[in-house]
Amino acid sequence: MADAGSPFHEAPHDHHACVAAALAAADLVCRQKGARLTALRRRVLELIWSRHAPARAYDILEQLKGERGGAAPPTVYRALDFLIEHGLVHRIESLNAFVGCNDPRYGHSAQFLICRRCGTIAELEDAEVARLVRARAAALGFRVSHQTIEIAGLCPGCDAGSGDPTHAA
Repeated sequence: MADAGSPFHEAPHDHHACVAAALAAADLVCRQKGARLTALRRRVLELIWSRHAPARAYDILEQLKGERGGAAPPTVYRALDFLIEHGLVHRIESLNAFVGCNDPRYGHSAQFLICRRCGTIAELEDAEVARLVRARAAALGFRVSHQTIEIAGLCPGCDAGSGDPTHAA
């Protein structure tokens, strides 16, 4: 099992407090930016955070259809675009899914550890990794405007049970 400092640590978790904290942070970020967190945008964010797993747009759409009969794909995608633009969620390209940002108070580059067996995702915010990527890109004459790094492998729980060293990333 992972240690207490690991993003995969499975400590007791107050899920309602976690979602409430994410929504409060979103309210603050939007107020500071003069952006409007509408009821729909807030609900999409809440649905993403309530999963603690990557959420696909169509999964969100299905949940919204159950709550608001008229929900349509463009509605969900516009809400997701807003949430991404304001740093409240990240898009995980390899999964075509979305996860809540651990700390949306400031823009940051993120690295994601994605378990290829159970789908668990951990967000890292390693400024040194981001700095190194920007520096290497700049050395090649490339200016980075945004970076999200996705790293596939096995989380501690899945790796512990594999017994097969070829499964380790």
